[in-house]
Formats: sequence, C-alpha cells, structure tokens
Amino acid sequence: MTQRPTTFTAGFLQIDVRPGEIKKNLTQVESGLHELLSGSEIKHPGIIVLPEMWATGFSYNRLTELADRTTDVLEDLKQFSRKYNIILAGSLPEKDGKCVFNTLFITGAEGVIGAYRKQQLFVPMQEDENLCPGDNPHPIETDLGLLAGLVCYDLRFPELAKSQVSAGANLLIISAQWPLARKDHWRTLILARAIENQVFVIACNRCGADIVAGGTTYAGHSMIVAPDGTNLSEAGEEPTGASVHIDTADVESTRKRFNTVSPSPYRFHDKDKIIDLGSLADIVKQYKYLGKKIVFTNGCFDILHAGHVTYLETARKQGDCLVVGLNSDKSVRSIKGPDRPVNSQTERARILAALGCVDHVALFDQDTPHKMITTLMPDVLAKGADWSEDEIVGAKEVKENGGKVALIPFVGENSTTSIIDKIRKT
Repeated sequence: MTQRPTTFTAGFLQIDVRPGEIKKNLTQVESGLHELLSGSEIKHPGIIVLPEMWATGFSYNRLTELADRTTDVLEDLKQFSRKYNIILAGSLPEKDGKCVFNTLFITGAEGVIGAYRKQQLFVPMQEDENLCPGDNPHPIETDLGLLAGLVCYDLRFPELAKSQVSAGANLLIISAQWPLARKDHWRTLILARAIENQVFVIACNRCGADIVAGGTTYAGHSMIVAPDGTNLSEAGEEPTGASVHIDTADVESTRKRFNTVSPSPYRFHDKDKIIDLGSLADIVKQYKYLGKKIVFTNGCFDILHAGHVTYLETARKQGDCLVVGLNSDKSVRSIKGPDRPVNSQTERARILAALGCVDHVALFDQDTPHKMITTLMPDVLAKGADWSEDEIVGAKEVKENGGKVALIPFVGENSTTSIIDKIRKT
C-alpha cells in the first residue's frame, strides 16, 4: 500500500465565472494555476479547489448542452493535474440519463478520482427546477487520504459534512457560488464545519457579479481553515489564488485534546414515532410552517421484508418527512380475512418506527386511509407503481391541494403472502 503524505499543498483558485463561456473560464484556471504554482516545489500531489460550476456557471437555458462538454473539460483538468502534480476539485454539470447534477469532481493526473453530487438544491435560484439532487454522500479516496465534499448550499447542513468525516475524511473541500449579501454566513459556517468536525477545510467561492441587470454579486473570501478553527488563508473579493502547506497530523493532535467527531450516542426513543392522528396533525402543521415537504404512504406491513424497506426508503426521498399510515388489526382483518395479520398492530408499528427512513407511524381502523390523508394533506402521496393513479385513495384531494402522487416500483419478489406460503411448506 502506498504511503500517504501527511504534509502537502492545499489551496484554492478564486475566479469570476463567466456563465456559458467554458473557454474563457478554462483560460482563467490555466493562467491562475500557472501564477499560483509555477516554480513552487510540490513533492507530493497537492490539492487546489475551484468554485461551483466554475466552467459553465448557472446557464439553465443551455445546461444540457454545457453538461455534454463536461467530459472534455475534465480532460483539460487531467492535463493541468499532470502538469502541476496536483489534484483539482470543483463542481461541473453532469448529465446522467434524464438528470443533470451539480457534481463536485475530484480529478488527478490519471483522470477523475471520484465525485460528489450536490445534495441540497437552492430553491430561490430555481436549482430544484433545473437540476437533480444527489444522494448517499460518501468521502472520496485519494492519494491524500479520504476527502469529504460539499457544494455551496450543502454548507448549511452540518450532517452532510459530519457523516463523511465520521467515515474517515481528514479534509473537507467546498466548491461554491455564495453571494456577497451573505458573506458573514459563509465565513461563519466554514469555521463551524472545521471546528465541529476537527478537519482542515478548503472552501473556494466565486467572486465578481453576474452580467445582467440586478445580477448577483458574489462574496469571494475563499478560505483555508485548520482543524482548531485557525484561519490559515483568506481571499478578498477579487480573482486570486492561495496555497498553504498543511500537515494532517494536526487533525490527530487536535482530536487528542478532546474529540467531538467520534461521540455519536443514540438518545432517541423510536417508539415515540408512533402517534395518534390528532397529535400527528399538529406536528404536520408545524412541519408545514417550517417549509418541510410531507410524504405519506400506507399499508399493512404485516411481515416486513426487503421490498417493504426499499419502498419506504424511496418514499422518504420524495420529501423531508415520511408518515406511514398503518392498517390496524381490525382494518387488516376486514381486508385480508380472519387469519391476518400475523403480527399485531403494536408489533408492526414498533418495527416500522425503528426504521431510520420513517418519521411517524399512525394507525387507522378504516379500510382506507382517506380520513388520515385528507386530515394531513401531504405534499406527496406515495404508492406502489402497481396502482394506477385514479385508483389511489386521496390522490384527487392531494393534487387539488397542490400536492403530487409518486408511484414507486417495488423491488424484489417478496410479499407477506409468499412468505407465509413458504413457511407453511417447510
């Protein structure tokens, strides 16, 4: 196994991104790298971070076209990486099927090392209408060790950094187009992510302004911060680059004094997720006030199997909170006959509540959850793709209220009935 360097060059290249002008942006990066790194001695691969969407900007009307050119841009980055013996990191549009993602690419001398897709899309800039969110973030393995990544708005969500650092990352890189109006937030949050995770942070932001009437002016103020919160380097509001030598042994020494990364006790009682409809309605009202998107689904979930949990996990990804309406024992007997359910409503509810993707469980006695749906009025009504939309109870009311129906395919061949039949045959 190759020995990883503990000391290496870490820096940023802050530029004024020209929307849609890939060639001009590449020229900025090339000249900036030359000015920053020519003549410097880099014994080990260092890392330089670039701004968010550094080659293309947010040119929504040309996004698909620009994403088609990302492969060529990454080839240019590979050549820059090889020339200067560095790793380059910055976000670019990435097309995958029908989706375009805002993806932070980590590129070395041999090409793309890894990638992180932006998780939290910024609604005020219509990112949710033009881009798809990423999911399942993990740190990226490089010659410098594990790197954690964030893209711009992700910085406001500390769990995204914490989950990657907990997996072993010693360095957090941030690629952003953060506005000048919220410069203080930018600086404060970078320092917070470094201090709470006890890691080095390299955060590169765009500077300059969009060339349109009333366009956004960007903050610049790219930063490099040590694990104890020491500000090692900070730019102003003009195009510039900076680099410092960092020693990852500082991460270990900081954590030896006291460690805020490893403690993660589970202090919650999952059974508290089981709640009556009246109390749930009050909670949902508060969630909506906060702007959370409520997802609702329902079922008997008699013998929980892989198809169930995959379905529930997918349903949860449709919004910010998943409510499961659970048929009571009375309701299950009415639908499926006197031999069902196999497991009581108390047992079924408790098992569902233990799933991380489930936020609340509520029982209903009726054959359908119509009353529960019309009381809660979820933003998303999730149901198996084997149903047609006009058959789904509550679909009409949810859509009339501005919500939508999400049809989710079941994965695998399991069903409670098939499991029961299999047990009977053994």
